[in-house]
Amino acid sequence: MLVLLDWDDGRGGKRMASPSGLIVAARPVIGHFPVVCLSKAMWKLTLMCLWDVDDVRGELCVSEGVFKCPEDQLPLDYAKIYPDPELEQQILALAIRCIHSEEGCRWTGQMKQLQSHFSTCAFNVIPCPNRCSVKLTRRDLPEHLQHDCPKRKVKCEFCGSEFTGEAYENHQGICPQESVYCENKCGARMMRRLLSQHTMTECPKRTQPCKYCGKEFVYDTIQNHQYHCPRFPVQCPNQCGTPNIAREDLANHVKESCGSALILCPFKEAGCKHRCPKMAIGRHLEESTKSHLTMMCNLVGRQRQEIMELRREMEELSVSHDGVLIWKLTDYSRKLQEAKLRNNHEFFSPPFYTHRYGYKLQVSAFLNGNGSGEGTHLSIYIRVLPGEYDNLLEWPFSYKVTFSILDQSDPSLSKPQHITETFNPDPNWKNFQKPCSSRNSLDESTLGFGYPKFISHEEIKKRNYIRDNSIFLKASIEIPQKIMA
Repeated sequence: MLVLLDWDDGRGGKRMASPSGLIVAARPVIGHFPVVCLSKAMWKLTLMCLWDVDDVRGELCVSEGVFKCPEDQLPLDYAKIYPDPELEQQILALAIRCIHSEEGCRWTGQMKQLQSHFSTCAFNVIPCPNRCSVKLTRRDLPEHLQHDCPKRKVKCEFCGSEFTGEAYENHQGICPQESVYCENKCGARMMRRLLSQHTMTECPKRTQPCKYCGKEFVYDTIQNHQYHCPRFPVQCPNQCGTPNIAREDLANHVKESCGSALILCPFKEAGCKHRCPKMAIGRHLEESTKSHLTMMCNLVGRQRQEIMELRREMEELSVSHDGVLIWKLTDYSRKLQEAKLRNNHEFFSPPFYTHRYGYKLQVSAFLNGNGSGEGTHLSIYIRVLPGEYDNLLEWPFSYKVTFSILDQSDPSLSKPQHITETFNPDPNWKNFQKPCSSRNSLDESTLGFGYPKFISHEEIKKRNYIRDNSIFLKASIEIPQKIMA
């Protein structure tokens, strides 16, 4: 390294050669030392810095007063460094490229022109003139000043007010003069300062609560809603004068409260057709007591007839249609005592049919006997009842009848021994002729045909004809298959 140290070169400077082959020149220029290093082989110049004297000392100082060259770190005696004006001129006249050449700057010129080039170099980093604290290249400055600088001056295109860039960003979206569309999408466009009033009072798409039911609707549909609103006040159709009746309460008002509503007489089911205002119904009831009583009597008669008809239909549905009746008489001992106390007391079975659309029959029993068997035997009879299909049948009734009292012994222990009697009806017997409609199952005036001594009281106690205080009587009718078909 060559350092100008205590060596007089005849031009006011001092030089000394150093082993590294570099030259360091220093010259005081308005309090600055331009420090430059030159390569011995190529004399290629690289500008290192423009330092203050104090900066040079700080750069060269290592410790304890020892200075080193910033290029090759060799020790220097700072007191022996002197300026060389001639070398300075040579250095400043050297041709160089801009320090931003790698970034794209194509400028070349003398070193002494570098500072003036920096004032125009598009790649030189400079602070924003608006003092916004941003540093950027000169070529990016116009874009920054126009769009990004928070301290730039911007004029609102709507209201004309000036703002800094930062304040303008806050102003955007709230400018009262800006033209905007209605938020309810009604299609209207207006200045923002008018939007609130439009939304509250003018927009056809604004929501508004119904003042009667409280539900919210779009304004242009609320009129249609009032034709259906359940709380909309309506007038009583009877002109009773009750004010503000809610639509949903009108039916109940007319039915329950309206004094002018026409109502039917409470005896309408009995046949009264009178109709009058509710307030006059009391007078009608007072004036029509006798006629209402007559109507109620007639209604009771009709209902009784209907009940009898229903009972008959129920009986028809419950009877057997296969020509076999198995009749269980429960509580036998009590009924036998009752028959002994009441002379000729007869028990009647449910009716049954010989076949579908056939003869209707009924069995009766005297538990204490009847006629020749009274007091000693159980008597059993059968008779013909008026049936639904009598007009379709052949008369007199002439089919074989079989009576049985069933042995309730366990078949696994002993074979049941039923007592059975069979007879063919006498066609001359009046009870087998076609019955008249006046006869019914409760008619005790006409006996059927059967056996007054069917089983004695002593015989019935044998085996298990009585079991669990009950007996079973069976009646079966032998109908030819061709008739049933």
